[in-house]
Amino acid sequence: MISGKTTLVAHFGYPTEAFKAPMIYNPWFDSRGIDAVVIPMGVKVEDYPTTLRAVFKLTNIRGALVTMPHKVTTNSLVDEVTPTGRIAGACNAILLRPDGTLLGDQFDGAGFVRGIERKGRKLAGTRVLVSGCGGVGSAIAASLAAAGVAEMMLHDSYPASAESLAGRLREHYAKLVVRTGSNDPAGYDLVVNATPLGMKAGDPLPFDVSRISPSTFVGEVVMKQEITPLLAAAQAKGCPIQLGTDMLFEMIPAYLEFFGFGTATADELRAVSRIQY
Repeated sequence: MISGKTTLVAHFGYPTEAFKAPMIYNPWFDSRGIDAVVIPMGVKVEDYPTTLRAVFKLTNIRGALVTMPHKVTTNSLVDEVTPTGRIAGACNAILLRPDGTLLGDQFDGAGFVRGIERKGRKLAGTRVLVSGCGGVGSAIAASLAAAGVAEMMLHDSYPASAESLAGRLREHYAKLVVRTGSNDPAGYDLVVNATPLGMKAGDPLPFDVSRISPSTFVGEVVMKQEITPLLAAAQAKGCPIQLGTDMLFEMIPAYLEFFGFGTATADELRAVSRIQY
């Protein structure tokens, strides 16, 4: 029940049809008796800066979740960015602080890595391929570096994005071997689809699945459906996989703490979730 006292959390992105966060946060708020709500707000790229400033003029807003295609842009629109957000080059959360300033942070990468580690997969010393170096891909790459991977290949349809991310990673992780340019998944311990491929029917696969070893762990960020075409192809080869929503469930406890709503475990969130595909 939304009341006159309800605290708002905006969910910025475009398009909104694939948003899953409201179906996790809002049932959890209900279960805990918290008078708050996450509201999807579809905002096109050209309207985002103006819309963000206008929404944060509301007197009952606590913060915002940020998803594609606005994560990178958000860094330049807030007053302060955490070190994690600076390394990733993108923010997926904004907090309105008591003094009226906006703090940006980034939880995508932490959620992705926590999901893999909860499945018993060791990351230290591994070789990884990250395809897609926008907001979510940059965050995942930063968290994988922090987890101790040994080598990382970065690929993006815009080579400058991959090169920029590689530079930031080398600056903060001197021992990490970082390369750019190839999207060939052969020989990697982990491959990550951090592109939007899989959101639309008929999208090509982000990798040549015939080149993926059955021992390679395949991670996905697309949440349009539970088993995306990439994950279906990976499962057919016998690969272990991670769903896009696994990352979401793992990062939400950090979001809740960031917004001051307490915390939860991934299992508690799953128990009340009403996710639909």
